[in-house]
Amino acid sequence: MAKTVIVNRDECTGCELCADTLPEVFEMDADGLCRIKDPTGASEDKIQEVIDSCPAECLHWK
Repeated sequence: MAKTVIVNRDECTGCELCADTLPEVFEMDADGLCRIKDPTGASEDKIQEVIDSCPAECLHWK
């Protein structure tokens, strides 16, 4: 089973790093929080780089 990226919106600070770095996968919603736009929009390696860079540590694999 393939991994999929998820966001814990309770932990998201709205810094926009994810959406700025990988807009194919992440976007900001009307509340200013991260939302998964397309979980298959980039390679797992690129998504992992964003997960590792997230200052709020709100992005995870499921």
